Amino acid sequence: MNDNIINSDINSTCKNFQEQVSKVLIRHKSILDIITKLDEYNARVNRAVAKSITSCGCISVHAIKQDYSKDTFEEMLNATKTHVEGNVCDGCKDVLNEEIGSYIFYLAALCNTLDLDLNDILKKEYDTIKTLGVFSLK
Repeated sequence: MNDNIINSDINSTCKNFQEQVSKVLIRHKSILDIITKLDEYNARVNRAVAKSITSCGCISVHAIKQDYSKDTFEEMLNATKTHVEGNVCDGCKDVLNEEIGSYIFYLAALCNTLDLDLNDILKKEYDTIKTLGVFSLK
């Protein structure tokens, strides 16, 4: 697919999403409400991941020391692990999608309140990591 078509679709989606958020956000319109709701949903995403591990068991964590002793960045990239084993089940995926969706809602609300364009932020970050590649080292 053409990059321009993809970028146009993403731009349209971000813009439409931000506009819709501005139309429906009433109860938590204060910047203080927005930043604390954003933090709350960050915690809820973390909790949903933890429950996928501890209650459902669809995924597990096997954490070991990361190996950064490789000669090239590509070798390092291939040697580092997520530490996640298994796959998120449909039930846990539904919960995570809902919590991440709410997080993105409040992220868009924060952008609206501070007169920031979510699409511009995403595009700038994308351009940075595309240009720097492994040298962005996040």
